[in-house]
Amino acid sequence: MDISVYRPGELSGADRAAWTAMQSKAHLHGSPELANPFLSPEFTLATDRVRRGVRVAVVREGGEAAGFFPFQRSATGVGRAVGLGVSDCQGLVHRPGFAWDARELMRACGLAVWEFDHLAGGQEPFGEGASGVFPSPVMDVDQGYESYLRELRARSPKFTRTTLAKERRLGRDAGPVRYVHDERDPAALRVLMGWKSAQYRRTGRSDRFAHEWITRLVTRLFHSRSESFAGVLSVLYADGRPVAAHFGLRSERILACWFPAYDPAFAKYSPGLVLHLRMAEGAAADGIAYLDLGRGQKDYKDSLKTREIPVSEGWVTRRHPVAVGHRARRAPVRALRNTVQSRPELFEPADRLLKRMGRIRTERR
Repeated sequence: MDISVYRPGELSGADRAAWTAMQSKAHLHGSPELANPFLSPEFTLATDRVRRGVRVAVVREGGEAAGFFPFQRSATGVGRAVGLGVSDCQGLVHRPGFAWDARELMRACGLAVWEFDHLAGGQEPFGEGASGVFPSPVMDVDQGYESYLRELRARSPKFTRTTLAKERRLGRDAGPVRYVHDERDPAALRVLMGWKSAQYRRTGRSDRFAHEWITRLVTRLFHSRSESFAGVLSVLYADGRPVAAHFGLRSERILACWFPAYDPAFAKYSPGLVLHLRMAEGAAADGIAYLDLGRGQKDYKDSLKTREIPVSEGWVTRRHPVAVGHRARRAPVRALRNTVQSRPELFEPADRLLKRMGRIRTERR
C-alpha cells in the first residue's frame, strides 16, 4: 500500500471529493455504514479545529485514492478514533473490494495502538482486535414514513397509539404543536445544550457539555452545510415554546442521532418520543434511508427501532510497549462498564445510585 498521512486541512480538493464519493456510493456496494456522517471529511475537519493530533491517512493504489483513515495520535504513538467518546461510527472509508493490512497501516501512521468504540461493520482487518460487538438500533425510513409507521403500529400498537395521543394532548393542553426539522436559530441549539447538561447532571452522568471542545465541536457542526453533510437541529414547539430538541449529523443517506433532550416540565407528554417520530417523517421526506439511534440500551430505542446494526469496540495493536501499557490501563475499565450495562441486576441499582447522586449535586448547586 502507498500510504501518506496529512493534517485534515492539507487534503487536496480531489482527495476530499474522492472521500465523499466513496461514501455516496457505499450503499450501492453493500457497505451502507460507510456513509455515516461521523466518517465524513467534514466531521474530521471540524474535530481538527478543536482537538490536537487529528490526522488522515490516504491509501492509494495505482496512484488513485483507495481509502481514507481518520485518526487522532498522541506524541507517544497512542491512536484513537477521531472524536472518541462522542463519535458514533469509526473506521476506514474505502472503495469496494479494497483490502488492507491493519498493522501496516498503523506503522505508516506512527501508531502503536489504535482504540475504537464504534467500529463500523465490514472492517475485518480492524475487527480482529475487537473485544466486544454491540447493537446500534436504527429506524428504517427508506420506504417512506407511512411505511415505517405501519410497521411500528404492527409491532408495537400500544406504544404507537399512546405516543400519537400524547402529541394531540400536548397540543390541547399547551398550545399548537409545530415541528421544525432543520432549525437554523442558534438560540435553539443553546437551549438544547442547556437541557442536555441538566439531564447529565440530574442522572449522575458526566456532563459532556462541560467540556469546551465538545461545545465548540457541536457549534461548529451546526454551521456546517453541504449537499452531502450537515448538522441538523430538530425542534418540537408547543405554542411557540421549545419542548424537545435533537441535534445530529446528516449524510446523503443517514441521519445519525446524537444529542436528544426535552424540557422536563413537559415530561408527561413524552415529547422526546413525539420528536423522534417527527424526525423520522422529516428524514424520509429528505431521502434519508435510516436514522441511526446509536449504541446503547434505552427503552425508547427498543420501541422505535426497526432493526439493529453491529458496532465493535477494542484495540488494534502492534508489538510495542506503549500498546501493552495502554491496553492494560483501559481494558479493565471497559470490561467493568460493559458487564454492568449488560446485566440488569447490576445496571439498575447502579443507575439508581447515579441518579440519587445527581439529585444531591443538583440540590447543592
